[in-house]
Amino acid sequence: MESAQMREQSNRVDAGVDNTQLEEGEVVYGCKPLFEDGGREGIERDGLRCRFTKGSKQVDVPVLPGQGWDELLCKCNAEFTTTGTKVSILLRNGDELSCEAMPEADKVKGVVAVGQIYKQLSLLDRYLFVWIFAVMGLALLIGYYDGGIKKRLSVVEISSVSLPIAIGLWVMMYPVLCKVRYELLWRMMLGGSLRKNILISLVLNWLIGPALMTALAWATLPDLPDYRTGVILVGIARCIAMVLIWNELAKGDSQLCAVIVAVNSSLQIALFTPVSLFYLQVVSRGKGIDVSAWTVAKSVLLFLGVPLGAGVLTRLTLRRGVGPKWYDTKFIPFIGPFALLGLLYTIFVMFAIQAHEIVNNIGEVARVVVPLILYFAITFTSSVLVTRHLKLPYPEIVTQSFTAASNNFELAIAVAVGAFGIDSHEALAATIGPLIEVPALLLLVYVTLFFRKWLSRA
Repeated sequence: MESAQMREQSNRVDAGVDNTQLEEGEVVYGCKPLFEDGGREGIERDGLRCRFTKGSKQVDVPVLPGQGWDELLCKCNAEFTTTGTKVSILLRNGDELSCEAMPEADKVKGVVAVGQIYKQLSLLDRYLFVWIFAVMGLALLIGYYDGGIKKRLSVVEISSVSLPIAIGLWVMMYPVLCKVRYELLWRMMLGGSLRKNILISLVLNWLIGPALMTALAWATLPDLPDYRTGVILVGIARCIAMVLIWNELAKGDSQLCAVIVAVNSSLQIALFTPVSLFYLQVVSRGKGIDVSAWTVAKSVLLFLGVPLGAGVLTRLTLRRGVGPKWYDTKFIPFIGPFALLGLLYTIFVMFAIQAHEIVNNIGEVARVVVPLILYFAITFTSSVLVTRHLKLPYPEIVTQSFTAASNNFELAIAVAVGAFGIDSHEALAATIGPLIEVPALLLLVYVTLFFRKWLSRA
């Protein structure tokens, strides 16, 4: 049955695509229009064009003939399959319809290698791993030899997290949250696919994630109970921040990611304390922690609510005031790089503050790294395989996998500091979490892009 469905889909696509006309590296996009009013009455099918917008570059191409409204096919250069491309349908009267776009992976002639995609990234994107490791090394040197930098960077704290880190998180998340199409979220809420995705996310994030991290912590740190507690706290704190960056870089579904982040944020307020007590006291038979719902809510409000509110207000205000075209082609490309600059700044501050603890406890830190690396690798790989088996499209596979593998390190650090003290082993272990998560998930971004064609065939 599956083969018959695949043949039927292939025949449907081939009916309007002449593969012999594809040049080297060209891709056929299947684009599903998202009608603002829920209908398409009065819109003529003839004369439609696909508009590909990447930064200041904009290309309009005719819609290929013979296709229905459910999937309009457009042929474009592979350059427009990289991060930051907006795809829309241009009507004859000049209006634009947003669309959900997905390349027909088997319709690429001269398959686009990762090296080609890599060359099409901006200088900041292309060498992001270089900048991250350079910033890590520089921060360790400065933090270790400048004894006063930790005190200066931690002089003001918000919810047990230093103000400089909070500023970095806000700067990092704001551009990404400005790109989310909030005007379409209500329609996604009504769709069956969203309910399915939320259910998958709940299982991966709240059943599998904490249990796996607890098991790995016990398997690798049986004689270091304090560090083990910090690692378990990292596994319980589900993603609300940096996952937006990884999802964006790997070309995941930004709308779905925003919904999952919002769901995780709400659940953390209610579930973090009972889940942490279960794994720390019942499963681990150790000392519990006294964490109020307000402590968790405050962290969520500060590190997600502030940039989310700013992103929603910015998008709704500017798109209405100066127009969607200016917003998408001028404003978004301008603020986009600030997300990665905020990421680099946040990494610098975190490493500089923890430099002495990392260097002076390097043996124990090295052991704490083991369960974290295993967690990111196992969680991400299993999430990819499960979602691909469920035949989710590539953007949803990316979003589910990165949200499952990411953690809310701000909350984990805040809870560890508040419950055990800023100089405790629990707090140090919680701090090591994001220091491993950043390079690990950055590597997984490149791995995901490398296997993009295989994942797109799901």
